[in-house]
Amino acid sequence: MMTRPPAGYRPCVGLALFNREGHVFVGRRANRSQREHVAPGHEWQMPQGGIDPGEAPLAAAYRELREETSVASVSLLAEAPGWLSYDLPREIGKEAWRGRYRGQAQKWFALRFEGDEDEIDILTPVGGHKAEFDAWRWVPLAETPALIIPFKREVYVEVARLFEPFAAG
Repeated sequence: MMTRPPAGYRPCVGLALFNREGHVFVGRRANRSQREHVAPGHEWQMPQGGIDPGEAPLAAAYRELREETSVASVSLLAEAPGWLSYDLPREIGKEAWRGRYRGQAQKWFALRFEGDEDEIDILTPVGGHKAEFDAWRWVPLAETPALIIPFKREVYVEVARLFEPFAAG
């Protein structure tokens, strides 16, 4: 198992946040003008974000979850055994991150949401962070690969496989 992401990839975390019914949180990207984030009909994703220098992946996961959803009431279910990566399409890669990375390598975590839904606040997240999402919903984990931008789909297929034991049947 790799402890660091592969070279040339932006280190990130991804979060499969499960509710008590075994469905996962997905948010609709608020800024749908950024081609690296959405494609027509594929605006939904699970929370994710970059790992700051010196930050542990699990700490980044909790921070990103708070910044994107305001959620803090969670318990850790599992961590993916390695890094899952995807490449940006060439035309997008030249624009995104000033061409510094060829894509992202993500460390994925499965978390159980232990709070009440009124804790979820995507429009005014804690810390004054800019809203990443403009809508959210709970969906079956198996449906997430069809919701994500196509070049990230294989990562979501693998996340669905890895975290299937926590999903509703």
